[in-house]
Amino acid sequence: MTRLPVLSGKDLCKALENFGYFIDHQTGSHIILRNHLPPYRRVVVPNHKEIAKGTLKAILNQTGLTLEELNEVL
Repeated sequence: MTRLPVLSGKDLCKALENFGYFIDHQTGSHIILRNHLPPYRRVVVPNHKEIAKGTLKAILNQTGLTLEELNEVL
Protein backbone atom coordinates (compact mmCIF):
# COMPACT_ATOMS: atom_id res chain seq x y z
CA MET A 1 0.00 0.00 0.00
CA THR A 2 1.28 3.43 -0.93
CA ARG A 3 1.62 6.04 1.78
CA LEU A 4 -0.35 9.27 1.61
CA PRO A 5 1.73 12.23 0.47
CA VAL A 6 2.04 15.35 2.61
CA LEU A 7 0.46 18.14 0.59
CA SER A 8 -0.58 21.73 1.11
CA GLY A 9 -3.97 22.92 -0.08
CA LYS A 10 -2.48 24.77 -3.04
CA ASP A 11 -0.41 21.74 -4.09
CA LEU A 12 -3.53 19.56 -4.03
CA CYS A 13 -5.44 22.13 -6.12
CA LYS A 14 -2.66 22.10 -8.73
CA ALA A 15 -2.73 18.30 -8.82
CA LEU A 16 -6.52 18.22 -9.19
CA GLU A 17 -6.31 20.63 -12.15
CA ASN A 18 -4.75 17.74 -14.10
CA PHE A 19 -7.99 15.80 -13.62
CA GLY A 20 -10.31 18.51 -14.96
CA TYR A 21 -10.93 20.50 -11.78
CA PHE A 22 -10.75 24.29 -11.70
CA ILE A 23 -10.96 26.80 -8.87
CA ASP A 24 -14.52 28.08 -8.74
CA HIS A 25 -14.16 30.39 -5.74
CA GLN A 26 -12.71 30.65 -2.25
CA THR A 27 -14.58 31.27 1.00
CA GLY A 28 -12.26 32.01 3.88
CA SER A 29 -9.62 29.30 4.00
CA HIS A 30 -11.59 26.84 1.84
CA ILE A 31 -11.01 26.57 -1.91
CA ILE A 32 -14.00 25.24 -3.86
CA LEU A 33 -13.09 23.32 -7.01
CA ARG A 34 -15.46 22.17 -9.76
CA ASN A 35 -14.99 19.60 -12.48
CA HIS A 36 -15.86 20.66 -16.02
CA LEU A 37 -16.40 17.02 -17.05
CA PRO A 38 -19.40 14.87 -16.11
CA PRO A 39 -20.47 14.17 -13.37
CA TYR A 40 -19.48 17.81 -12.57
CA ARG A 41 -18.30 17.09 -9.05
CA ARG A 42 -17.54 19.80 -6.54
CA VAL A 43 -14.91 19.40 -3.85
CA VAL A 44 -13.74 21.65 -1.01
CA VAL A 45 -10.01 21.82 -0.26
CA PRO A 46 -8.77 23.55 2.89
CA ASN A 47 -6.06 26.10 2.14
CA HIS A 48 -3.70 24.87 4.87
CA LYS A 49 0.05 24.28 4.89
CA GLU A 50 -0.54 20.57 5.46
CA ILE A 51 -3.77 18.69 4.76
CA ALA A 52 -4.71 16.07 7.36
CA LYS A 53 -4.59 12.44 6.22
CA GLY A 54 -8.29 11.85 6.81
CA THR A 55 -9.19 14.99 4.89
CA LEU A 56 -6.99 13.93 1.97
CA LYS A 57 -8.64 10.49 1.92
CA ALA A 58 -12.09 12.10 1.94
CA ILE A 59 -11.15 14.41 -0.95
CA LEU A 60 -9.86 11.45 -2.96
CA ASN A 61 -13.12 9.57 -2.32
CA GLN A 62 -15.20 12.59 -3.37
CA THR A 63 -13.26 13.03 -6.59
CA GLY A 64 -13.24 9.32 -7.39
CA LEU A 65 -9.45 9.26 -7.71
CA THR A 66 -7.09 6.64 -6.39
CA LEU A 67 -3.91 7.30 -4.48
CA GLU A 68 -1.86 5.93 -7.39
CA GLU A 69 -3.49 8.39 -9.83
CA LEU A 70 -2.69 11.28 -7.49
CA ASN A 71 0.92 10.16 -7.03
CA GLU A 72 1.41 10.03 -10.80
CA VAL A 73 0.80 13.77 -11.21
CA LEU A 74 2.83 14.83 -8.19
